[in-house]
Amino acid sequence: MEKDEEEEGGTLSSRESKVSWVRSLSVASSSVDTRKSRSDLDSESRDFTETFEFYEFLTQRRANDLRVFSFSELKMATKGFSRGLMIGEGGFGCVYRGIVSAPCSDLKMEVAVKRLNRHGFQACFRLAMKIGHKEWINEVNFLGVVKHPNLVKLIGYCAEDDERGMQRLLVYELMRNKSLEDHLLARAAAPLSWTLRLKIAQDAARGLAYLHEEMDFQLIFRDFKPSNILLDEDFIAKLSDFGLARQGPTAGLTHVSTSVVGTVGYAAPEYVQTGRLTAKSDVWSFGVVLYELITGRRVLERNLPRAEQKLLEWVRPYVSDTKKFHFILDPRLEGHDCIKSAQRLASLANKCLAKNARSRPRMSEVVDMLENIIIDAEAVPETLKETENVNEEVDDTKEEGREEVELGKPESNSQKWGFDFKEMVSFRNKSIGKLDWRNWTAGLVKTS
Repeated sequence: MEKDEEEEGGTLSSRESKVSWVRSLSVASSSVDTRKSRSDLDSESRDFTETFEFYEFLTQRRANDLRVFSFSELKMATKGFSRGLMIGEGGFGCVYRGIVSAPCSDLKMEVAVKRLNRHGFQACFRLAMKIGHKEWINEVNFLGVVKHPNLVKLIGYCAEDDERGMQRLLVYELMRNKSLEDHLLARAAAPLSWTLRLKIAQDAARGLAYLHEEMDFQLIFRDFKPSNILLDEDFIAKLSDFGLARQGPTAGLTHVSTSVVGTVGYAAPEYVQTGRLTAKSDVWSFGVVLYELITGRRVLERNLPRAEQKLLEWVRPYVSDTKKFHFILDPRLEGHDCIKSAQRLASLANKCLAKNARSRPRMSEVVDMLENIIIDAEAVPETLKETENVNEEVDDTKEEGREEVELGKPESNSQKWGFDFKEMVSFRNKSIGKLDWRNWTAGLVKTS
């Protein structure tokens, strides 16, 4: 087991490590559950608050494209941090919609500005600011060097210290469709279609696969959940909030030893029990979110009957019984022919939730499995369309036959044989059931 860096540096006391911070760019953040669960701060990450390395880091800007904003510029961009422009709120910070000038242009661009809260109560405020600032550093550290279509883009930051105190802000691209949690769990007026849910899952899987397998160093997200999956104007999903992200084990090591952080219900059991962190911990969290996509329920829901409050326990008896599986399917998907696709997604979720972490698939494998599920799900409407065309031809033939009889024209043997053959096709389609266009609803048509 690795030796904790905190033991060497001694930068945080045990009392400090007990404070948690709720962070989210989404409007409907599950802050209550998160506040209870984030019990420990990462003991292996160094605290740069009062070190020379921190200031050197800011001045060097890591040779990336991050912009350095002044506090006055961001204050103006958000109209003095107007509550009317606030789009998200967490335990120690708020997120505002703002407008800033685009780089090398006279044009303006909309952004999301996350501000570390300067107001607090008693001595706890100084401690909370210190921990919040540490996660702020994590965001700049990691999002300043990672770039991927399924990771939210960090545009810049602000770090100013003056007589008013410490000002720490982050500026992100604006994600116009908010978070997956807003659409899936907050009972939005227009529920996500099944096809869109699958594509969001695939986008998120691609983001995790990039962090785990495609960079020079491995990054473990540690807080994968619907409120940290943001959706742009085209409903492309991007991972956000890297405050708890942690660099993975180096060559020759199997895990990272660290104190447990995350959100209740999403953290892998072996990580919670031992503090040994691997990329497979993120895979477990991904499996939990897949069941949320299937059921439309939170991983923990206190307002439901006791037997249904814990999602993974509630779905267990239904998943293995194909006749009962429809009981756990999100009722807002009624009318969508997605039972078989949902069962395949549940099977993938079970692989991600394997008790033995080594048995869980890598995220690149999850991406491939999701691709196959999506291809099959999109093929269903096309099959139904073909069946509809066949049945329409049968109806046309019937009409032609009626017209001939009405006009007193005798039927030829060839015409009669063709009519009987199509009757057989129609009857066969009815017997199959799933290919009967009369039972099909318009919700299955792919619109994008």
